[in-house]
Amino acid sequence: MSRYTDLTENIKTHLAPVRKGVPEVMQAFGAMSKAANAEGALDTKTKELIALAIGVAIRCDPCIGFHAKELVRLGATQAEIQEMLGVAMYMGGGPSVMYAANAMEAFNEFSGAQA
Repeated sequence: MSRYTDLTENIKTHLAPVRKGVPEVMQAFGAMSKAANAEGALDTKTKELIALAIGVAIRCDPCIGFHAKELVRLGATQAEIQEMLGVAMYMGGGPSVMYAANAMEAFNEFSGAQA
């Protein structure tokens, strides 16, 4: 296992008591996620690219991990990730440049690509 694999698995473990403690809230969050990512004017991959860009801009490593993993599942390419990271860096400034490196690391880890 690597950094983002470990991170996402660790977060899942720590979310278990949250799911148990506030099941209605977590079910509502899950329903919101499903609705937000449903195909519409934008396809699911585009929506996940947006989510990863926001994760970079707000500097959320768990968000980066989960969305990078999903983008690999959806067949995103390195070129798509890099272009999205350009927009995230533009919108988030210097800190987003640093987190763009984290997002590339996560994508490469989940896709099995070598850095």
